Amino acid sequence: MTTSFSSNTSSSSITSSFSITRLLVANRGEIAVRVFRTCRDLGIATVAVYSDADAGALHVREADTAVRLPGTAPADTYLRADLVVAAALAAGADAVHPGYGFLSENAAFAAAVQDAGLLWVGPPPKAIELMASKTRAKELMAAAGVPLLAPVDPAAVTDADLPLLLKAAAGGGGRGMRIVRDLADLPGELTAARAEALSAFGDDEVFAEPYVERGRHVEVQIMADAHDTVWALGTRDCSLQRRHQKVVEEAPAPGLDDALRARLHEAATAAARAVDYRGAGTVEFLVTADGRPYFLEMNTRLQVEHPVTEAVFGVDLVALQLRIAEGAPLPAPVPPQPTGHAVEARLYAEDPSRDWQPQTGALLSLDVPDLPGLRLDTGYTGGDTIGVHYDPMLAKVVAHAPTRPEAVRLLARALERARIHGPVTNRALLVRSLRHPDFADARLDTGFYDRHLPALTQEDDDSGARLAATAAALAAAARTAVTGGVSRFGGWRNVPAQPQQRTYRSEPDGREYAVAYRTTRTGPTLGTDGAPRVVAASPHRVTLETGGVTRHFDVTAYGDGVHGDTAYGERVYVDTASGAYALTALPRFTDPAERTEPGSLLAPMPGTVVRLADGLAPGVPVTAGQPLIWLEAMKMEHRILAPAAGTLTALHAAPGLQVEVGALLAVVTDAQAEPHA
Repeated sequence: MTTSFSSNTSSSSITSSFSITRLLVANRGEIAVRVFRTCRDLGIATVAVYSDADAGALHVREADTAVRLPGTAPADTYLRADLVVAAALAAGADAVHPGYGFLSENAAFAAAVQDAGLLWVGPPPKAIELMASKTRAKELMAAAGVPLLAPVDPAAVTDADLPLLLKAAAGGGGRGMRIVRDLADLPGELTAARAEALSAFGDDEVFAEPYVERGRHVEVQIMADAHDTVWALGTRDCSLQRRHQKVVEEAPAPGLDDALRARLHEAATAAARAVDYRGAGTVEFLVTADGRPYFLEMNTRLQVEHPVTEAVFGVDLVALQLRIAEGAPLPAPVPPQPTGHAVEARLYAEDPSRDWQPQTGALLSLDVPDLPGLRLDTGYTGGDTIGVHYDPMLAKVVAHAPTRPEAVRLLARALERARIHGPVTNRALLVRSLRHPDFADARLDTGFYDRHLPALTQEDDDSGARLAATAAALAAAARTAVTGGVSRFGGWRNVPAQPQQRTYRSEPDGREYAVAYRTTRTGPTLGTDGAPRVVAASPHRVTLETGGVTRHFDVTAYGDGVHGDTAYGERVYVDTASGAYALTALPRFTDPAERTEPGSLLAPMPGTVVRLADGLAPGVPVTAGQPLIWLEAMKMEHRILAPAAGTLTALHAAPGLQVEVGALLAVVTDAQAEPHA
């Protein structure tokens, strides 16, 4: 797998007043691994910091030196500026790169790094401070002539101001954002936005602005040095978002005319010059359906989606960050010419069909095809564990090709053929999104998933899953034969063998498939009319013929293995040329302990209860779909809804309570349920 694009920025072309020898990355996961990669290319030693939850993480394994930050919660570890600075000094680092997220846009942290005598790889603290508050940033941009949406006073909102977007003044990444379409909802949404903003950023300031329907999220990558040169490195479209967080990004932003591109570049450059910017930054805009751009915010750091810009411009933005921090100028007055098109998809451990619920557990395999033009940035490898403490992004997969259709096709195919064994991911959604007619024709806006999510997550005809289950059963039978497994009653018979049966549950949709087969001297056969013909069956590969078409199935089983002639408790992954399937082998009989009382509200993932519905207590009536409990997990807030109209008869949740997956939070007795005899 190609992990980086070539850079036309050579070390010999830059003179420097300071040379970094050892760099600490004040971050974790994918971005830390990505920065370390450039450091290796430049001959710079690397230092990682890690929480107890990350002790075995890939970024720790990749670094030359690592320093522990005791604890697991971000507030106790990666958000502790004093501990990070102390770690840099203890490890002998002479520079600090903040990555993105955590302290990357914290002016006080940048100043603390500099006060400790360390080189800060980022913009000046003053520039960070000026852009840290969205409200102050808008005032600066207005003075610089950058177009922006007029703010709305939440206390004076009328129906004419709707729809409205509430945003946290001190943060980004979708935290604290709420769309208000009904005036009656405003007080509750303000309360929720402030609470989430305070939890995420330590600041509950929230502001409001008009919400633009079908607007596009377009941004400009900038790079500025201390020698009065500012590069505007093209545009990116980041309109495909879930919960105001980006999912698919591409460069250049398609469908913009030259005049609009020039206007965006000029506005981004003006924004950088207005705060005397240094290093990498991104100026984000909302572009209306009729092509009018409005300033949203300036991110004073490297963006998650920076690889698409690197691909199109042939540069290494991290290398440029480091060299600018060393005092060097940009290598030319203007950036290099762009070539081709790049598209990035964020692979998350989450279930889009279940309100984007984050998933945890062992990542058994993460293998993306090694194809020309493809790049993988990840903080995980097979064998790692996806925990509950941090963002559920597994990797970014990037495709670069001469044209947009070619890049989209390459990325969709690479994701489709990837071997991803472990928790549920958004892989299928990404493939379907990339192949959706609206995306193919560049009809993009931030409401894409609001309109299309039900269709994109709809269960397919189950013929593919049924064939996958058949292949899993035949592979299990082949494993039994190889390992010498026999029935507990022995293997000798003087009559024709009776059909054997294995049952599998498809994950995450829960559909069950019973597969009956016979074992003969020439191998297994399905034997029923219309069943596929078994061409070949081995423990790891099965070939079936259906309707004259031959298909191959790669089968990988993890778990309890084969017991006698029955495989159960296994998690089985079946990879094919047109998709992948996750199955669980089921026992013959259901465990009574697995039954759950009707109306029980269970925690869908490990997390922390952050609040309850007003007045929630046993005996209170509730309505179907009413939010009752808010659970925070993996940097996202999840609502636990009443399953039906009825009465809350038990409550086991309270703000601040940490719960494990499956924990009983509350019980709602259905109003239509029969009373107990």
